[in-house]
Amino acid sequence: MQVEYVILVTKNDMPLGTMEKMEAHEKGVLHRAFSVFLFNSKMEMLLQKRAAGKYHSPNLWTNTVCSHPRAGEETIDAANRRLMEEMGMKTELKELFSFLYKADVGQGLKEHEYDHVFVGISDSLPVINTDEVGEYKYMNLDDLKNDVLVHPENYTVWFKIALKELFKYNSKIKALL
Repeated sequence: MQVEYVILVTKNDMPLGTMEKMEAHEKGVLHRAFSVFLFNSKMEMLLQKRAAGKYHSPNLWTNTVCSHPRAGEETIDAANRRLMEEMGMKTELKELFSFLYKADVGQGLKEHEYDHVFVGISDSLPVINTDEVGEYKYMNLDDLKNDVLVHPENYTVWFKIALKELFKYNSKIKALL
């Protein structure tokens, strides 16, 4: 397996260098990340269930795509790359906001990320990479909000945090899409 690196950043998202991804997650070091939220024309969100073989948070529902840009790679380019690699999809993405968070994801690993959030719209169906994604579904936002409240254990830690932030931008999302 190829060693992956993340971009270490300040709280203002200024690059500080790189670190091996697993080491960064073991130490809880702040690094750059991104989250993609895709919607269809009915304003239903496309969710993915992380594959069973993922090194953390396996079999949990989360946003359409989330990952880390590579050194020298623009974050928007990384978001588009991972959207194609995980979901087999291509669409225009727009950055909506960014936020900082730190959370324990189990197995001695911590996410400490400066997360750039991108949104897009597509009525195409995913062609999932089963190494990354176990399954997918579309959910309307009211049902999703309720399900996260009733069954929080079914969702990734970062998704629950990002979703609260995302709901603050509901009118902006509709305008962008």
